[in-house]
Amino acid sequence: MKIAYTFSVLRYVHDPVTREFANIGIALYAPEARYLSAVCTPHYGRLSKMFAGIDGDHFRQITRYIERELQNLGEKMQTQLPFTKPPSAIDQVLKQVLPPDDSGFQFSTFGAGHTTDPSKTLRELFDRYVEKYSGRPQYPSRDDEEVWAVFRKPLEEKQVITCLKPKRIMAPNYEYEFKHTRKNEVWHAYEPVSFDLMESNSILDKANTWMGRLTNLGDSNEKFKSHLLLGGPSDPKLQTTFTKAQNILNKTPGRPELVKESEAEDFAESLRQEIKQHGS
Repeated sequence: MKIAYTFSVLRYVHDPVTREFANIGIALYAPEARYLSAVCTPHYGRLSKMFAGIDGDHFRQITRYIERELQNLGEKMQTQLPFTKPPSAIDQVLKQVLPPDDSGFQFSTFGAGHTTDPSKTLRELFDRYVEKYSGRPQYPSRDDEEVWAVFRKPLEEKQVITCLKPKRIMAPNYEYEFKHTRKNEVWHAYEPVSFDLMESNSILDKANTWMGRLTNLGDSNEKFKSHLLLGGPSDPKLQTTFTKAQNILNKTPGRPELVKESEAEDFAESLRQEIKQHGS
């Protein structure tokens, strides 16, 4: 019988400013089976090639500590009485060993699935997220709010940011609240969408999600025009996939306006001129 599990990737973040990182471990948690374990790499040789100034002894001590403590917690869960309910979320467990902070060791990239063998799945995830990238630099991913920050700065400089307000668009089968909108005959929704992700499939899945979202909202009685403010991938190898994602979005009924980060200044000036002409 398959059981549900969640997992998290342990990262070594070398520089909080550049946000360059490397995956160094995996933790997997299956509450139903009272299973918790982790695998961390003790090898820092590849990191020393990627980043200068790695303290090898300190790195090994921390990774061994994290792996050992999570395995110990897993063993305690196995011996607890049946009526003792384990934590439901993996982050509740992980913070007992590594509290969230801005240190060089951080759990991130949560995922979930189903398995008949948690130990085997843990090893497969380790191979996929850690061993796969052995010796290669990795590119940080950004969320939608980080992409919005790129566009927000010129909007603030043009003094138009205060003209944008949240608005919920409701359709018969779906509704969605846009955080930045204004009305000029119809509602104009300006939504940041980050495609700065690590996997090609994730980029295409997100494009298809937005295509479906806008298609469903197209049935709304309230007319609106969507403007998607796009954050492109940091990894140059994903640029072709990013182009495919834009092609998907361009097939959306009503065809949203796609604005790239490089166009943020021009976009802010265009919006300023529009508000000046038509009012806020």
